[in-house]
Amino acid sequence: MFDLTIIGHLTIDKIVRKGAEPVFMPGGSATYASLAAKRMGADVLVASKVGPDFPDEYVSWLSRGGIDLAGLRRVNTPTTYFILKYDDEKRLLQLKNVCEPISSKDIPANLKTRGIHIGSVAGEVTVETVRRLTELAEIVSLDPQGFVRIFDEKGYVKIGKRLEVGILGRIDVLKASEEEIKEAVGVENVWKAMEVAAELAPRIVIVTKGIEGAFMLFDQNRYEVPACKPSLIVDPTGAGDAFIGAFMAEYVRKKDPLWCAAVGSAVASFVIETVGPSFSGSKEDVLKRAQKVYRRIRRV
Repeated sequence: MFDLTIIGHLTIDKIVRKGAEPVFMPGGSATYASLAAKRMGADVLVASKVGPDFPDEYVSWLSRGGIDLAGLRRVNTPTTYFILKYDDEKRLLQLKNVCEPISSKDIPANLKTRGIHIGSVAGEVTVETVRRLTELAEIVSLDPQGFVRIFDEKGYVKIGKRLEVGILGRIDVLKASEEEIKEAVGVENVWKAMEVAAELAPRIVIVTKGIEGAFMLFDQNRYEVPACKPSLIVDPTGAGDAFIGAFMAEYVRKKDPLWCAAVGSAVASFVIETVGPSFSGSKEDVLKRAQKVYRRIRRV
C-alpha cells in the first residue's frame, strides 16, 4: 500500500538563468511532487513514461531518493523535454519534445494507494486515465496545468484552454496557479473561479501564488496561506509541484488541511533555495518552518 501515487511525465529540463551556465535536470510535476512527498515520509510510487534519452543517472538518483519507479515505462518516443528560461522574475517555457500519453492501461493493475496526484505537464494524461484513477484511491488531487496549456509552433507555452467538462467530477483536491484556475473555468476573479471549480466536486481548491503564498478554499471557507520565507531565492522551478506533493503526503494521513497547506508552503521554500529538485532541509526543518506558517494562516 503506497501513501501516494503520482501520475505524469518525468521530464528533462534545461534550466537557463541569467548570468549562469545552463543546467540539465530531471523535472516535471512528478519529480518535484514525489520528492516533496517523500521528504515528509510518504511511500511514493511514480507512474510515468520516458524515452531512450532519459538518463539512467536520473533514474538512479530518483531511486536513491526513495521514489518507487515500478510504474516507470521506457518507450521509443523521446522524453518530454522543456527549456525553462529565467530573466529576473519572468519565465519563458518551451516544449521541445513530448513523450507518449499515459493511458489507463499504463496504470499498474494491482495498484493499492491511499492517494493519487495527477501532475500532467503537456497533455499526457488522458481524460479516460483521470476517470480510471479516481476509482483507485480515496483521495485524488489534480494539477490542471497539462490540461490548460497550449503550445505554439515553436513549443512556447501559454495558458489557453478550458478544463474539459466532467474532469473535476471526482477530484478531491485541485491545485492551480492564478492564471490556470481562471482559464480552467473561464472566470476572471480568482476567488470566484475557485468557487466555480469547487461546485464541480473538489472539496479543497488551492491556488499557489509564488512568493505571495497561496489561497485555499474548503468547506466554503476562504483562507490565505502565507509564503514561507526562504533563506535565499535561487530557482523557483517546481515550487508549486512541491507544495502539492507535501500537502498530499500529510492529507492522506488525515491531517488538518490548513496544516497540510503550511507544510506545502514550507517544502516549497526549500525547493527555491537550490537549482532544480535537489532541495535541502530535513523533515524536521520543514516542520519548524511549517509551524510558523500555520500560525499566520488567516481566514478571509
